[in-house]
Amino acid sequence: MTRDLIKEELEIIFRNVLDDSSIALSNSTVAEDIEEWDSINHIQLVVKIEKRFKIRFKAAEIQSWENVGEIIDSITTKLG
Repeated sequence: MTRDLIKEELEIIFRNVLDDSSIALSNSTVAEDIEEWDSINHIQLVVKIEKRFKIRFKAAEIQSWENVGEIIDSITTKLG
């Protein structure tokens, strides 16, 4: 799966979890860029991402993410 396809899937997840159809992600998108992306919703996002891609993240990995690009990197690595 390409990075672009992963980003498209993430946009769907973010739009659904955060209930905002206008969300457009880029590699540099951070939580501060999206009003609804708080710590509670972050957990929901991670759960939905893990379900969608059938992968699991370690807590340290999740805490290390600084932007959407790093989330995509983690997904890409796990999908091999």
